[in-house]
Amino acid sequence: MAKKVKRQKSIIVRVIVLCVAGYMLFTLIGLFRELGESQKRLAELRSELKSEELKIEELKSLLDEGSHADIIEKAARERLGYVYSNEEVYVDISGN
Repeated sequence: MAKKVKRQKSIIVRVIVLCVAGYMLFTLIGLFRELGESQKRLAELRSELKSEELKIEELKSLLDEGSHADIIEKAARERLGYVYSNEEVYVDISGN
């Protein structure tokens, strides 16, 4: 009988170890997936940063030229949607 009790304890320990290993495996897979998503987001943010830096450089060059009329015209076109009376504006709605 002593051998039977020892064998049952051994099976219980093995089942517990197997469950813990499975939990660790699923957690590790989830962390790798989260890491991949974070890396994609980081790449998006870096490209957004580059575009913002380009915009800043463009605005700095406009300020260095000293032409305030260009700055006002650009703001009116971009923010307010103003156009010249003889100008036609086409908007691409295809989403590409």
